Amino acid sequence: MSEAINYFDEVREIVREMGGQDITTCMQCGLCSGSCPWGRMEKESPFSIRQMIYMGRLGLEGFESDDILYACTTCGQCVVRCPRGVNIIDVVRAMRSVVCETGGIPKNLKAVLGSINSNSNPWSQDSEKRTSWTAGLDIPVFSDHEYLLYVCCTSAFDGRSQKIARAIAATLQKAGVSFGIIGNEEKCCGEAVRKIGAEEEFSNLAESNIELFKSKGVKKIITTSPHCYYTFKNEYPAFGGDFEVIHYTQLFAELLKEGKIKPVKGINKKVIYHEPCYLGRHSKVFEAPRELLSAIPELQFTEFDKNKDDSMCCSGGGARIWMETEAGLRFSDTKVKEAMTKEVDLLVTACPYCIVMLEDSLKNIDKDEKMAVKDISELISESLE
Repeated sequence: MSEAINYFDEVREIVREMGGQDITTCMQCGLCSGSCPWGRMEKESPFSIRQMIYMGRLGLEGFESDDILYACTTCGQCVVRCPRGVNIIDVVRAMRSVVCETGGIPKNLKAVLGSINSNSNPWSQDSEKRTSWTAGLDIPVFSDHEYLLYVCCTSAFDGRSQKIARAIAATLQKAGVSFGIIGNEEKCCGEAVRKIGAEEEFSNLAESNIELFKSKGVKKIITTSPHCYYTFKNEYPAFGGDFEVIHYTQLFAELLKEGKIKPVKGINKKVIYHEPCYLGRHSKVFEAPRELLSAIPELQFTEFDKNKDDSMCCSGGGARIWMETEAGLRFSDTKVKEAMTKEVDLLVTACPYCIVMLEDSLKNIDKDEKMAVKDISELISESLE
């Protein structure tokens, strides 16, 4: 006698109420799973985005497990393939919200939320150290400047990533851009909070940041991270945060065209560009990073076989950067291995999450002495007079 299957129709309706209305639009064609990076790994993964949506729609037990619901990196590759235009990322987020309200999120992500609530950042760092990256630099406090430079939590607190913040700030200063930072009053933008499914906490963060920015007179924001860029640009307006938001690569590309950035020092290296999902596929910022790399003298630039909308995720998005992933199931391992076949010197990107994941993968496969990972900002800074 077969075991009875429990269906909970109310789950579907709660998911819809949480913003996942498209859960009933999916026609289960499977194109999403066919394009998902999890299907291209060396090992077989239990994750299937099609099956997860099916389980959520019927209210089947099990979709909430760590290796199913929380496996998704929200990279968006499934979205560009969906013939019905289902907003799959919103469905995932809504399903996570249901689980989050019951306290059923993974242990690692509970620690992330706890850190953001107590320290205003996900890295369990003292909020008073948010501006430690500015040591030795003369970075002005925002007053009547044209731009607020918003440095993401990763680049504010992670030692490696602080080099990115410093390179961006130094280039902005050399280009004569009017900018300042608010400093230790800033809080996390909340992108990871929302991806975890903690909607109430995200709302509180967004409203707090918006109030802070408006009280300082902020109208334009430069972000160091594609995740902050996407969040400020696309999600803050619903909370009253209507700011002009630009990712640093976009601004640098404009400054390049205006002659305010002049890369003159040659960098005789062969590089390959890894497309950050939230800069490329999600935000369609494809050309600016390539324009910057192409402007550096002596730099040899090549591409991955699959790039732009077809680029593979580093696997750090959707809060996966704080989750453990076993060998053979790491997207970033696949990316660095392909980069090695291209015989490049540098694997270049424009996202702090990608930097973390790609550098870890180089160490995982013992190739960190053969190839290095750099942010575009570091190469531009190095090539300036």
